[in-house]
Amino acid sequence: MIRVFLADDHALVLEGLRSLIEGEGDMLVVGTANDGDQVLDAVRQLRPDVVVLDLQMPRMGGLACLEAIRTAGLPTKVLILSAFYDGDTMQSALEAEADGFALKTEAPQQTVACIRQVYQGQLVFPQAARRWLRQQRQRPGPSTDLSEREAEVLALVAQGLTNTQIAQRLQVSDNTVKFHLQNIYQKLGVSNRTEAAGIFFKLRRDGRP
Repeated sequence: MIRVFLADDHALVLEGLRSLIEGEGDMLVVGTANDGDQVLDAVRQLRPDVVVLDLQMPRMGGLACLEAIRTAGLPTKVLILSAFYDGDTMQSALEAEADGFALKTEAPQQTVACIRQVYQGQLVFPQAARRWLRQQRQRPGPSTDLSEREAEVLALVAQGLTNTQIAQRLQVSDNTVKFHLQNIYQKLGVSNRTEAAGIFFKLRRDGRP
């Protein structure tokens, strides 16, 4: 039985999703919240397998709740649920170690499927996110406009560390490391770790960050 906690400040969305989930034979809604401040304490007490978090909630938004859950070291999977989509929001969610991102504009049954997928350890993207990632990969490269975290990941790749070792070193999930690597490959115009490490050492020789 997949134990699910729902957090959304829209009563219709909350009750509609709760009703849908409770009709599934392998899921149980263990609690709900319509205020971000309620989420962390509830997750501590109820220990759900999956938390579905709305991005826009009073007092504390979904991303802040996600960061609080990760900082507290709680093992629950987190699915971000949003009424809108943009690349920056998705990237922020993944950098905060969300396990998935679902859109309210998609069929409610799709959100149920996403809950199952993140419970099983899959990193879930909506179709809109996949299109955005494809567009990002098609940008001309290479470039060296890596974020600070991407630069850290690249340096560890160059040291020969595996994804799991990098995740442990940076205290993030394996999925977060994979996401950063996708961005690094795209920005550097490479397709694998060896090529990325080669560019890292070339930049170091050239005295570039």
